[in-house]
Amino acid sequence: MSSPDLADADRQAVLEVLNTPSLSMGPRILEFEQAFCDFSGRKHAMGVSSGTTGLHLCVRAAGIEPGDYVITTPFSFVASANVILFENAVPVFVDVDARTGNIDPGLVAEAARDLVIGGEKAQDWLPRKGSEPNRSLKAILPVDVFGQPADLDPIRKVAQKYGLKVIEDSCEALGAEYKGRKVGTLGDYGVYAFYPNKQITTGEGGVIVTDDDQAADFMRALRNQGRAVGDTWLQHTYLGYNYRLDEMSAALGTAQMARLDELLNKREQVAAWYTERLAEMPEVETPSVEPFTTRMSWFVYVALFDKSVDRDGLANALEARGVPVRPYFAPIHLQPYMIKRFGYRPGDFPVTEDLGSRGLALPFSGVMSEAQVERVCQTLRAVLRGR
Repeated sequence: MSSPDLADADRQAVLEVLNTPSLSMGPRILEFEQAFCDFSGRKHAMGVSSGTTGLHLCVRAAGIEPGDYVITTPFSFVASANVILFENAVPVFVDVDARTGNIDPGLVAEAARDLVIGGEKAQDWLPRKGSEPNRSLKAILPVDVFGQPADLDPIRKVAQKYGLKVIEDSCEALGAEYKGRKVGTLGDYGVYAFYPNKQITTGEGGVIVTDDDQAADFMRALRNQGRAVGDTWLQHTYLGYNYRLDEMSAALGTAQMARLDELLNKREQVAAWYTERLAEMPEVETPSVEPFTTRMSWFVYVALFDKSVDRDGLANALEARGVPVRPYFAPIHLQPYMIKRFGYRPGDFPVTEDLGSRGLALPFSGVMSEAQVERVCQTLRAVLRGR
């Protein structure tokens, strides 16, 4: 499905760390964090062990407590909702835009208004069970799905109106730009992630960026077992976690960041090859890039198939011919644990469910050749014509 784009300089950066006695909490993590301050223009960057842990720390920094509400999307990887559940808060899902899969800002505004006012209208947005009425709405957690920015300006206006924090999940969108501004920098906190299929990789890892001095100190403490500034090794001001990023990963990430434009351009070329070929297939809808997206950062390439196509049968036929594909995404609200806890049912979020039922992620990475893209598309064309 994907392959990391590693150069000799990336490998050498890791080997250099292995020739030192400092494998954790050393100079490389500081270099990595500085690279993200320089890139994002934000005052603080904190390397963490994954995008999920970064989002979790942001939830803690936002003061989200048990029973509180956080407006978010059901069309995402489960981590964006899980980090809310980690604190026994309630993810309040609103449906998404049919073109992009990103959270619908109009629905965000409606949900925020009704939840703040309370009463019967608030119940329309809450799950059937597992939440208490009249709790506090604390934050909005939008996701920049598949490398395209969410429509953040209207979401920020809602947050400002009701005094809400914005946690921007840019784990799939490093390098993307919204109206000329880098994603991850438009909320109170932003998070990037670096799993091997991401735009850059550290193997596992993530970074939080923010301008909030107090929140940054708090999150740095929490990622390091709760040790605050001034604590000794065995003093712990807070209940914290081991969410640190090691030196080898940080060194790899710093080397990869030096190549970011190259890596993004290579992914853009692969996406263009796909779009050109898939446009010839009437059963296929290619990804939409919105006018406010001044730079798309291609994470995966997800094609939507006409409802007349048996998506799962198509996937099996492609797999049998040596072309791996994956459904993207399975709606979060229909995951078994979400149904059990909150009572969600099919039909609750129809746009999300439609996208989840028709989407297939095709093999995609910056190291794919045009010939490989052609093979995928030829195989897809043959299977569609043979159906």
